[in-house]
Amino acid sequence: MKFVDEATITVEAGRGGNGCLSFRREKYIPKGGPDGGDGGDGGSIYVEADESLNTLIDYRFTRRYDAQSGKGGSSRNCTGPKGEDLVLKVPVGTTVVDIDTNEVLADLTKIGQREKIAQGGWHGLGNTRFKSSVNRAPRQTTKGSDGELRNLRLELKVLADVGLLGLPNAGKSTLIRSISAARPKVADYPFTTLVPNLGVVRTEAHRSFVVADIPGIIEGAAEGAGLGIRFLKHLARNRVLLHLVDMAPWGDTTPAEAAVTAVSELTKFSQTLADQPRWLVLNKLDLLPEEEREAACEAVIVALNWEGPVYKVSALNKTGLSPLVHDLQDYLDARSAAIIENPELLEKERAIRALVDEEARENLRRLRAEARARREAEDDLDDDDFDDDDYDIEVEYVR
Repeated sequence: MKFVDEATITVEAGRGGNGCLSFRREKYIPKGGPDGGDGGDGGSIYVEADESLNTLIDYRFTRRYDAQSGKGGSSRNCTGPKGEDLVLKVPVGTTVVDIDTNEVLADLTKIGQREKIAQGGWHGLGNTRFKSSVNRAPRQTTKGSDGELRNLRLELKVLADVGLLGLPNAGKSTLIRSISAARPKVADYPFTTLVPNLGVVRTEAHRSFVVADIPGIIEGAAEGAGLGIRFLKHLARNRVLLHLVDMAPWGDTTPAEAAVTAVSELTKFSQTLADQPRWLVLNKLDLLPEEEREAACEAVIVALNWEGPVYKVSALNKTGLSPLVHDLQDYLDARSAAIIENPELLEKERAIRALVDEEARENLRRLRAEARARREAEDDLDDDDFDDDDYDIEVEYVR
């Protein structure tokens, strides 16, 4: 199937039913009085996180969703039926954003979480509602109100505790294969990873964490080169990033230059994300002569002005991975314990994620606007056939 992590849809909640204008008319009951019933409420629209879904591809083909409208009231004080609510199933990790206002309507991070995104219209009142001691035969009714109409953008971000960052062929997929049961594609050429992959790392019987592997970024990614910065948004929910550096690159680029490039592109994408906890992992040291390893590692550390944790590993041979995995588990457990003791830390974490999301959206809007301008200038695309989705990448999902 196609892996789609963003979709644009239009939703409209149901309209409320109109109130009824009616008077009781029965034999032997003259002047029976008003008996017009109220209309029914319109159906609302909800989104619900479903663990069986992992892509938004269904919403790329069906773009319009309408909830059922309420029915009008009838005589004998009968209320019209309420319109049925519409529930849209989405993958866990989906954020719903109102395109017109940039308001985040829902952020679904738990299985089964349900949030309302469009309110149904309210019912109209029948003439019975207007009866009074001075108005015994009212002819007033009200109409049902319209349901909310929204243009929405659905954004899917994978849920993981640890995110892997690095240039193509840095060994991210090999690392996730070595420390978890995930089996992403691995080959001796760059860009083997085209979609995010998740792996569960189990350190003990009841201790584990989730790692996310995203496609590698290249120089110029912030300007749309390669796969661009589209997949960097999947790192917004991670509590720690692992910056993998290929210590034995194929080309003329040195490990130090590659490390600086990755950090530079990350900073251009989101300064807030670049400021989050990040650990340096120097990979493929088994391919370097033993006498050159220390100097090569020191060159990377100096180029980055690095002062944080450093791990020297070989993901393929699984050397040096045990300390890394256990340190990650201890860090994440300590973070969870701190949040339990001080719930304000969780609110702060959510605020940071919201800021990263906004910076990511702004960058993606900028890239699409620039791409649109280039295409219009070249006159390669007819205006009537233009679609923002032409600038999205659809790639195969690898289980």
